[in-house]
Formats: sequence, structure tokens, C-alpha cells
Amino acid sequence: MAKLAEIFGRIIGDEYTGIRIADYLAENPHAKANDLVKFRGVGMNVASTLLMVMESSAEYLAGTRAVCVTDPATIVNHVSWLKWEQQENVVLVTLDSHNHIIGKHIVTKGLVNETKLAPREAFRFAILDNAVSVIFAHNHPSGNSDPSPQDIALTRILTASGKILQIPVLDHIVVSRSGFTSICHMNPELFDVQRNF
Repeated sequence: MAKLAEIFGRIIGDEYTGIRIADYLAENPHAKANDLVKFRGVGMNVASTLLMVMESSAEYLAGTRAVCVTDPATIVNHVSWLKWEQQENVVLVTLDSHNHIIGKHIVTKGLVNETKLAPREAFRFAILDNAVSVIFAHNHPSGNSDPSPQDIALTRILTASGKILQIPVLDHIVVSRSGFTSICHMNPELFDVQRNF
């Protein structure tokens, strides 16, 4: 945590506040940006940056060993940066036969409230990674993690494409600042495979 405190201090321009925030985050690992703005010299932009640094360091440490996907929250932990994006991004997470993460790929960036995605682009990295299955995740910059009718329609297309390619889609997760929603949990009938995670 000492290294993070030093990095935080450099970002803020105040070493002491950097230490206090690092200590606060150690005790409150699920803190939000709103929790950090109470510290002197920290506005929303700096708070968001500090949280991204924290999440990136956690991803870096997690990246040193194989990560087995056991539930949607595991995926969300690996694409948590999406919740801060101001445009919709669709991320493909490729998995091996034991549901270990092979790779995470941004397959498209869109507008503030929508993105276009063709199946050929959606599965390109899955084929290159020799993935056995995939999970899609995308963000809602609005802060609402409820899937839209367009999200459901896209999920239908992606699962049908995955069936043809024999690369099943295990889930499609909507991420926002307020949380996340697993479309597979809400609408399991959209998915051909029984979720094995």
C-alpha cells in the first residue's frame, strides 16, 4: 500500500493526503468516487483517477495467476474500468475449457448511449484466442445497469452467432456506476448453454 500511497500523493500533489486515501481504501475496498471527494484536494476527476489506479493495480496482481470465472462478479472485477467510461464500450472476455480468462478485448466503442456491433467483429478475438466460450460486457454511461431492448436484441444475435461458430456465449453483462446486471440471470432462455460457472 505504500507504493499506492506514493502514487496517490503524486496525483493529488499532497503526499499526506495520498497516504490517508490509501489507508482509507485499504479499510474500504468498495469505496466510490463520492467517498473520496471528502479528502482535501480531491474532486470527482481525481477521485475517479485514484479508483482506476487502484483497480488497475488489483488487475495487475490478479493477472499473475490464472483467473477462473465462477460468476458474473468475477468478470465485472476484470472490466470494472468500464463503469467510468463516458461512451459505450463492448468488451469480449475469452475463456478456455476450464473457464480461465484468456484475454479481454475491446471490440467496439460507441456513443454516449449506444454502440453498433457486428458478429464478425464480436467474435474475431475469440477465434484468434482459440476460445472455448466467451462472455460479453458493456457499459451504460447513464449509470443504469438495466439491459435495454437493444441489449436484449444484441444478446440474441451474439448467442446465435456463437452457436454457429461453436463458441458459446455464457453471459452478457451490463456494467454501470450503480452496479451490474447479468442478462443470463435475467433471461436464461436467451442462452443455449447451461451456465457452467
